[in-house]
Amino acid sequence: MLGIAAAVLFFIAFLINAADISTNDTFTSTNVMLIGLTVLALHVAGVGTGWGSRSRRR
Repeated sequence: MLGIAAAVLFFIAFLINAADISTNDTFTSTNVMLIGLTVLALHVAGVGTGWGSRSRRR
């Protein structure tokens, strides 16, 4: 799920940069890209995968 969120954030950053949309200082394409990289790093680290220490009963 975090991988999909990162892809969406990268796409939003691309649209802001490609369309040359003027935004405020906190919502620039670079900041959105850095948030996407953070979410992607969390995804690669395994946060939010749901495969924790759950025991499976059969």
